[in-house]
Amino acid sequence: MKLLEDYKVPFLTKKLDFTVNLPGSKSITNRALLLAALSNTQVTLNNVLFSDDSYHFMESLKSLGFNLTVTEELKKVVVMGEKGLIPRSRAAINVGSAGTAARFLTAMLAASQGEYEVKASEQMQARPMKPLLDALRFLGVVFETSCREDSLPYVIKTAGFKGTKVKIQADRSSQFLSALLMVAPLAQDSLTIEVEGDLIAKPYIIMTLKMMQYFGVKVENQSFQSFLISQGQGYQGRDLQIEPDVSNANYFWAMAFLTGGRGKVSGITQDSWQGDIAFLKVLEKMGGRVEQHPDGISLEGPSQGLFPGIEIDLGDMPDQTMTLAALAPFAQTPTIIRNISVIKYHESNRLQAIINELGKMGLETEELDDGIIIHPGQPRAVAIETYDDHRMAMAFALTGLKVPGMIIKNPRCTAKTFKDYFQVFEGIVK
Repeated sequence: MKLLEDYKVPFLTKKLDFTVNLPGSKSITNRALLLAALSNTQVTLNNVLFSDDSYHFMESLKSLGFNLTVTEELKKVVVMGEKGLIPRSRAAINVGSAGTAARFLTAMLAASQGEYEVKASEQMQARPMKPLLDALRFLGVVFETSCREDSLPYVIKTAGFKGTKVKIQADRSSQFLSALLMVAPLAQDSLTIEVEGDLIAKPYIIMTLKMMQYFGVKVENQSFQSFLISQGQGYQGRDLQIEPDVSNANYFWAMAFLTGGRGKVSGITQDSWQGDIAFLKVLEKMGGRVEQHPDGISLEGPSQGLFPGIEIDLGDMPDQTMTLAALAPFAQTPTIIRNISVIKYHESNRLQAIINELGKMGLETEELDDGIIIHPGQPRAVAIETYDDHRMAMAFALTGLKVPGMIIKNPRCTAKTFKDYFQVFEGIVK
């Protein structure tokens, strides 16, 4: 199936029963690429995600002089670590629309020595960077912006970090803190990172800390408010089998949930490094039944697809807001989602996008200070605007399974993290 235009979602009248294999985690892939490049020897990464975001990350590393051997058909990348050094002291990279590449590589370059130009797509130019840039400026790094202050694109001029303590705000993106944590071992002195204000999406910080430890760097963590990275540590090269992407797996478990059927995602365990595994508990509270198997996790939906709404704080897994919003119209009571203000600053203003698209379907929503109330109803078929946002496209395809004639516009935007999403989706349904 080739996605040249809009995608008409198949209307489903049966229960699903399927097993699916999914690509590797975007969050783990891009962290692993960075840590492998900074390690002391060759690292082999298996089950690598090949998507727009990871392509930009890999091409950026190549532009910086790193040696990568990429075998896409085997989902394998071999990275030659350079012991914490950047091979080229002057280079230009393009991070595209990849937030992880933009934040992580900016911090890596800032912690090195040289002059680097960082380019990005218009979408990424509109996303927040100021908290990270402010922290890096405090450490002595100079940024020359060519469009808007505190936004991409820019030129980084650096002689490494100057200082032993820095503060950072992480209430709009945990990636700012993850970026600083991962490059802290490059500093000449021990570095303490203090979090100002609230820290969102804490599970992503836990993932970062676990991956740093896997590659040989320990962080002293004081209640997620202060982090000490002691001088003298360096990343040790270790091969890594990357987990399937749990953020994407939730769409498929939600498919089974919505139809009262059963779906198994292979290769995932309950002790995943990825925080979005907790969304399974949300589906359980709404009537789903989860089972761990030796080869994956299955979810069976409630009988006849009938389920209650839920009041839930999704602050630790904001990417799943769209998944729950896509199910909410079919609940028997309202759904209340809290602590998700951060999604206004993702690939799109996701909160407004949800309100817009559910409104087009004839559904009532109420915006809260930090979230949304979605009232159940009978959605009407519309063309879903995806705002060039992969998660809007993937999530609202779920709603279309229960509404004859629903259209997803610009389905190719899923290439950001899962280019074959609709092919896999269609194969399960048909």
